[in-house]
Amino acid sequence: MKKATLLLLCGALAFCACRKDPVPEPPSKDADLTGQKVDVSGFPGSIQKLFILNEGQMGSNNATLDFLRFSDGNYVTGAFKKMNPSVGAGLGDVGNDIAVQGDELWMVVNNSGLVEVVSAKDETEIAAIAVPTPRNLAFDDQYAYVTSWAGAYANGSDDENGIYTITDSKNPKGQVYRIDLKTRKVAGNVEVGYQPEGVACYDGKLYVANSGGISSQLPPDYAYDNTVSIIDTKSFKVTATVPVQVNLKNVYSDGKGNIYVTTLGNFWDVHSGLYLLRPGQGNAVSKVADYVKVSALLGDTVYCIGTETEFDWNATSHVYQSWSVQGGNKKDWTLNVSAKTLYGLYALDADTFFVSDAGNYFDPGTVSCYYKGSKRWSVDAGVCPGHFAVY
Repeated sequence: MKKATLLLLCGALAFCACRKDPVPEPPSKDADLTGQKVDVSGFPGSIQKLFILNEGQMGSNNATLDFLRFSDGNYVTGAFKKMNPSVGAGLGDVGNDIAVQGDELWMVVNNSGLVEVVSAKDETEIAAIAVPTPRNLAFDDQYAYVTSWAGAYANGSDDENGIYTITDSKNPKGQVYRIDLKTRKVAGNVEVGYQPEGVACYDGKLYVANSGGISSQLPPDYAYDNTVSIIDTKSFKVTATVPVQVNLKNVYSDGKGNIYVTTLGNFWDVHSGLYLLRPGQGNAVSKVADYVKVSALLGDTVYCIGTETEFDWNATSHVYQSWSVQGGNKKDWTLNVSAKTLYGLYALDADTFFVSDAGNYFDPGTVSCYYKGSKRWSVDAGVCPGHFAVY
């Protein structure tokens, strides 16, 4: 159970951190940044970069930003630090989400309590917006919406049996903050469930997955949250709270009235999985499938990879199965993934996928490109690569 508890704490417990003192160095130009060369033949000409946010090791202040430049096939590591030498030692502590909005790249840096906005053209910093323990992002035409643990934290130590004792804990309900896209200023917040994670925007509403990742470690209940909070974006108030399953993680909208929610399960007897919430049917909820280690949305289709042996913490390798969902129905999809610790998935098109492998969580991981089911190439990334965005 030690491995299970380690994974739980890595994904659920936040610690206070900040950037270190600046270490000046000469700035570089994006066009001059070079890295490992990979084969980019056949990729759409409209795509300039694939960004990869590496989470880093919790408490080590080593989150990093990589990108693949499609014009010349260079995979560049540590781009944020190279382009912003005066901003501390780097991006900060635990990169948790990333998204492109126009010509801007937005990044959530969880333990540093920041939402970083940089130029998608050259990775130079535009703004650093303070949000307490932020987790994930979504956008509409006016605002960026950021889920937040509202400063929740938990310190713990394990014994020889892998049992954690939690001390100095507090457990406020989470918040969703909205940030004005023009001013890049926080323009309000609303309370949701415990330790909210993913968020999706559809038809004037936000759908927020509440995990309760810290609640599950605290007396007297030791219980995960299991709800999706629905927020009306006009009034910015919660209009409904829908039970789904314990320890919710990602939320996707297919743009056709289907909201998909993933769960990590409880790491013991409730498996990870994918659930469907239908707003047009009174927020009815149904299970689509078990076993979702990583997932990604492409258009109206959710792609998933998982393993039936996810509770085998002594396993040195897993046999991964892949499938997709469209309109609430499972469809066949095959990806021959080989990874020590499968950590992230991005769908560029129906044939091209990027998969990240966190390895041992402490040393640099890898990012691999898969084309028509088979691996095309792999490159070394930062520590815990897990989040993707395309510009």
